[in-house]
Amino acid sequence: MSRSPAWLIVPALVAPAAVVSPAYAVQYLTTEAAQKALFPDASAFVPHPVRLTEAQRSVVEKAAKVRMRFPEQPVWQVIADGKPAGWFVLDEVYGKHEFITYAVALDASGAVRGVEILDYRETHGGEIRNPKWRAQFDGARHGAALKLDEDVQNISGATLSCKHIAEGVRRVLAIHAVALK
Repeated sequence: MSRSPAWLIVPALVAPAAVVSPAYAVQYLTTEAAQKALFPDASAFVPHPVRLTEAQRSVVEKAAKVRMRFPEQPVWQVIADGKPAGWFVLDEVYGKHEFITYAVALDASGAVRGVEILDYRETHGGEIRNPKWRAQFDGARHGAALKLDEDVQNISGATLSCKHIAEGVRRVLAIHAVALK
């Protein structure tokens, strides 16, 4: 009976672990659950996708100081007590390596009513789900700087996630001013 050299056993056990990388994606909320969390008294969410013209896109990018990846934005008009109550905007931004899906609730005047994180796919920085951190955006309006370390607190280990969510909220506010107001 022949035996394999003992030194081959360790690489054979370690090799599969090196090939498989763990998954960190977490879905915290569905779109419908986020809608209800941000607008608990709403009676309807009417799809109102916004497709920006090149001119509108240029205005949004200049105002938000960030590029738009897609000309169309998923938006729902919120109805409560039979009248418009605001807007629910679904968006994605990069974290460090992966996308973060989040939603912004705007009241009827266009001020941020709340931000929810729906899907977080990064290995670090999930602290952006902290309600206190997300509450920094409440009341923000178009034109708000929302700069990291000035208007928006940074979270150690989540710098890019914090920065990109702030940029995304700024972009959503610009979209409201250009296409929903």
